[in-house]
Amino acid sequence: MPDASVSRTQYYTAATLDGFIADDRHSLDWLFQVPEPGNADYPAFIEKVGALAMGASTYEWVLAHLKQTGEAWPYGQPSWIFSHHAHASVPGADIRFVQGDVAPVHREMRAAAGDRNIWVVGGGDLVGQFFDAGLLDEIIVTIASVTLGSGKPLLPRRILSSSLRLTAAERINGGFAQLRYDVMSPAPAVPAK
Repeated sequence: MPDASVSRTQYYTAATLDGFIADDRHSLDWLFQVPEPGNADYPAFIEKVGALAMGASTYEWVLAHLKQTGEAWPYGQPSWIFSHHAHASVPGADIRFVQGDVAPVHREMRAAAGDRNIWVVGGGDLVGQFFDAGLLDEIIVTIASVTLGSGKPLLPRRILSSSLRLTAAERINGGFAQLRYDVMSPAPAVPAK
């Protein structure tokens, strides 16, 4: 079991039973149609987060959702938005637009987060980049009792079971199941003789 006092880089998300985090239009509307919320642990989770990473499509969806609902930017933590083009910012929010390799940005995020965790909010490809760079420590996925048939995959990478260790499986609010995985560091390469 990892040391709970050490900060971690986590992918915390909801997904459909058939493995999608958003529909083909990058929408999370499917999640709000599930009768019981599956994020009962969210307040305890977000309290331990010191910095966020988010992909452009997720950011655009959040902005559209906030505009529709009239809600304010929901994160007090500094947020890094990975994108290849310009986006509107949110007044009063600590939002930093970046592009390129996740490793140097992760170092900035780690410094900003201090002893708190980094949350890779989404999307799946961005999370895959953190995984590819060896920077992802944990995957927490809450599975909803709904299927979409197609959409944006949970994590569009081939990750073998030797890289993941199931640490918890729990039923939440009847219609959800939460799975927690530690992401194992790959074994160091053995030099050729």
